[in-house]
Amino acid sequence: MAPRKYLIEVEKAKEAKDGKPSIGPVYRSLFAKDGFPPPVPGLESCWDVFRMSVEKYPNNPMLGRREIVNGKAGKYVWQTYKQVYDVVIKVGNSIRSCGVEPGAKCGIYGANCAEWIMSMEACNAHGLYCVPLYDTLGASAVEFIICHSEVSIAFVEEKKICELLKTFPNSTQYLKTIVSFGKVALKEQEEIEKSGLAVYSWDEFLKLGENKQYEFPVKKKEDICTIMYTSGTTGDPKGVLISNDSIVTLIAGVKRLLESVKESLTSEDVYLSYLPLAHIFDRVIEELFIQHGACIGFWRGDVKLLIEDIGELKPTIFCAVPRVLERIYSGLQQKVSAGGFLKKTLFNVAYSHKFSSMKKGIAHHKASPICDKIVFNKVRQGLGGKVRLILSGAAPLSNHVGAFLRVVSCAHVLQGYGLTETCAGTFASLPNELPMLGTVGPPVPNVDVCLESVPEMGYDALSSTPRGEICIRGKTLFAGYYKREDLTEEVLNDGWFHTGDIGEWQPDGSMKIIDRKKNIFKLSQGEYVAVENLENIYSLVSDIDSIWVYGNSFESFLIAVANPNQQALEHWAQEHGIGGDFKSLCENPRAKEYILGELTKIGKEKKLKGFEFIKAIHLDPEPFDMERDLITPTYKKKRPQLLKYYQNVIDNMYKSASKPSA
Repeated sequence: MAPRKYLIEVEKAKEAKDGKPSIGPVYRSLFAKDGFPPPVPGLESCWDVFRMSVEKYPNNPMLGRREIVNGKAGKYVWQTYKQVYDVVIKVGNSIRSCGVEPGAKCGIYGANCAEWIMSMEACNAHGLYCVPLYDTLGASAVEFIICHSEVSIAFVEEKKICELLKTFPNSTQYLKTIVSFGKVALKEQEEIEKSGLAVYSWDEFLKLGENKQYEFPVKKKEDICTIMYTSGTTGDPKGVLISNDSIVTLIAGVKRLLESVKESLTSEDVYLSYLPLAHIFDRVIEELFIQHGACIGFWRGDVKLLIEDIGELKPTIFCAVPRVLERIYSGLQQKVSAGGFLKKTLFNVAYSHKFSSMKKGIAHHKASPICDKIVFNKVRQGLGGKVRLILSGAAPLSNHVGAFLRVVSCAHVLQGYGLTETCAGTFASLPNELPMLGTVGPPVPNVDVCLESVPEMGYDALSSTPRGEICIRGKTLFAGYYKREDLTEEVLNDGWFHTGDIGEWQPDGSMKIIDRKKNIFKLSQGEYVAVENLENIYSLVSDIDSIWVYGNSFESFLIAVANPNQQALEHWAQEHGIGGDFKSLCENPRAKEYILGELTKIGKEKKLKGFEFIKAIHLDPEPFDMERDLITPTYKKKRPQLLKYYQNVIDNMYKSASKPSA
């Protein structure tokens, strides 16, 4: 096999034996050819990350929020590293004065804000397990997490207190103290106290430990610093145990990666905090920023105001999930279309010119400086004017959005991959490597990676195009699922974590996620269908935003439910003289026929097998959402719930679709 540009081989491949599948070679990042980044002396825990930055950058602005003047949002106002540290010490003393000892579980519930970080750092200081609570999983999940992890004290955003009350009385078995990030309404205070719990506003709580000093416990690398519950597509949330070592190792690897591609972070960098801190992606990025003495500004908590917050803060690094980037893409496309013939033509010519230069391997800032200045600068200003890196994670970013943003944003658009279990960043695509579009790039220089063959799905890790289940080894791995050794043993073997994702190594050493191991079912003729792979192919149709493909072993063909792209469908209807609003268009048989035709076209282009084609479709104008429990907070489809929700639609499609002859 030809050497892969960004990888180095550290162990040879292993043939299948004793019923165990074959395993491809073990690789690590080229940027770790002389070993993984060594630990920083004295940096053993997440508390050290913060403490050392306070010593090094006491007067740097650390946490900022927009000042509200006469009901209007004004400039960002900042607290320095030292000011934040002083509050953290008070929070820690107050926690301990409530009788909470090191090793206890502390819940944090609410939108990202300075108090969230301060509560988290107080947990880090006193050796408490920080347990983020989040309600995108529903109120029952908040109750489950409190009871399962035995949370005894919880810090809560003011407007979430009513949600927390829904977990009473079950949660009060463990929960003893509630602290608001702001004030506490009298009615809520009475209800909490009636249940025998103590409740404090933020300011009251800070006074509790005023004249008390508690020693910090000694913190070890292997100590658990957070239990992050992952949504999972089935069953109860799982509590992922993450140690200090995992986070410290992860940020060392990301630091090495950024240095290696000449994009090092500095204390001048600015980050917009809006992705939930309850998830690992945002948590580790913020730890990375704290380590560099950089600035973290919080959004106002409203998606509609996000672009305005970006404009005021002017971040240099922008992290996003594909949903947000798709929204930016659609907004820009609409602006271009509405700009009249001349502007549209100018934009398209500039786009083609710059994109073709980038395809030749020219760095984005050198590809067409004149187009950047005349045409794309407006887009850059829309993102505040200073963004140099856009990182996408949590779900796959479609190629057309990734390519478009690489050209027009005048920034590097990098896609990463990782799981809560691997402490987020495990793979990341690299700047100015256009062929990495559609991949998650090579491994980050802190892990070893191999592929394990999955014979039942036809994936061979030893073939010329190696494919198999992605397995990861390294210090960034989690310590197990809390109180679920059975589930831990299913995925952790000999130091290797089995991700359940199917990957394909690319010639340049980047990884392409092509499938999911468990999402495989049989049709009535016995054909295996790898459904994620098909959904990835059908998602290339630009007229749809999202698609769920379904089949079962009693039927001989596949059907699907799709969310059409409103702009695209309305444009098609207009061209074909079809009237009606978006909802009625979705019900129109001609529209279904059109979308089905587009799906068939891409299926033929990608040489799908006959049984992999979709024979009937339902168009839902409402995107799959968390409110109906159809997707997880990281936008993964919940297949059992989708089936339950669309059961009648599916039954009708199977009844009315003329069954193809066997």
